[in-house]
Amino acid sequence: MQYKAFMIKYAEIGTKGKNRYIFEDILCKNINRKLKSLGDFYIRKEQGRIFIEAKSEYDYEDTVSALTKVFGIVGICPVIVEEDTSFETIRDRVIEYVDKAYDRKNFTFKVNTRRNDKSYPMTSMEVNAELGHFLLEAYEGLAVDVHAPQEIINVEIRKVVYIYSINIPGPGGLPVGTNGKAMALLSGGIDSPVATYMIAKRGVEMEAVYFHAPPFTSEQAKQKVIDLAGIVADYSGAIRLHVVNFADIQMAIYDNCPHEELTIIMKRYMIKIAEKLAAINDCQCTVTGESIGQVSSQTVHSLYVINEVSTMPVFRPCIGMDKQEIVDIAEKIGTYETSIQPYEDCCTTFVAKHPVTKPILSAIYKSESKLEGFIDEMLERAVETAETVMCRCR
Repeated sequence: MQYKAFMIKYAEIGTKGKNRYIFEDILCKNINRKLKSLGDFYIRKEQGRIFIEAKSEYDYEDTVSALTKVFGIVGICPVIVEEDTSFETIRDRVIEYVDKAYDRKNFTFKVNTRRNDKSYPMTSMEVNAELGHFLLEAYEGLAVDVHAPQEIINVEIRKVVYIYSINIPGPGGLPVGTNGKAMALLSGGIDSPVATYMIAKRGVEMEAVYFHAPPFTSEQAKQKVIDLAGIVADYSGAIRLHVVNFADIQMAIYDNCPHEELTIIMKRYMIKIAEKLAAINDCQCTVTGESIGQVSSQTVHSLYVINEVSTMPVFRPCIGMDKQEIVDIAEKIGTYETSIQPYEDCCTTFVAKHPVTKPILSAIYKSESKLEGFIDEMLERAVETAETVMCRCR
């Protein structure tokens, strides 16, 4: 079966009322951008559906794979299009469709008809009954089961008729570009790429910041993060990755502050830098991959102290998930194998032997006071000298 068109289904967009057209338009734009390199496609919206028509030769598998990475889509249905809406033509095309789509005609089925054109002379139930009757006559191995069919033959009667039975799940969520912009703190670990993906799934355009600390962290560690951003960009669209040289700040903290508080203070300064970059790049929030209790700096006490420096909302979509749940998402989106490559980031390089798990804010203030007079200048220099890398989908 060669398909020349796809019907795209969405779910949450349908609840947006009078603003729905904005979400639909952005979804069409994102689909067009995703398919641009794969062929010539005509994309249009019509009454709760989006239709994609192939105007050139294209690779079916590559096209479907691309569509499964567009947030906002919940179903991808390859369709047969028939311009003649007479019942006799619909009947013939449905019989032909089943013949070509199924090698073995020994399954249970039901017909599901939707009439967007309410002036059509037959009701949906009448079309269902008649088409089911003719299919049973055409193929002896078929049987009707309206409660738990193995296959559903869908017929949508609009200005033209769409026939399909395949519904490939999409990623869901909302189209990227409908909910502002965020700055993700992206490390080389498992959690932060998942967090970035999850926020992008809610329609948020993503930028990211990576804290590089040469010579303590290698160029391979930096490349690993660039690769992770590229994998997430396959879903979110291109990500501007800001690579901040954090080595001087890290050494200043290491030389002047208690080592058991090192990770907490370091993360407070990371948040400060991320927010400065966020403000410069018109982001309204920051994103981290923290999960309660996973490590010492992610206890509730630690998160409270880290969060105290925040002036923007900090979104932590992994916060209530256990490690396996995060790993499952990482494997699904393709970041896991890259994340487990053995290149350490600046956080793991400077972990203390006995890090504090219940930091006291007043004690952190006292430790940070030893950095006064030079740390602010170092922060500004780190922001000003940040390298920007454009990470696009692979």
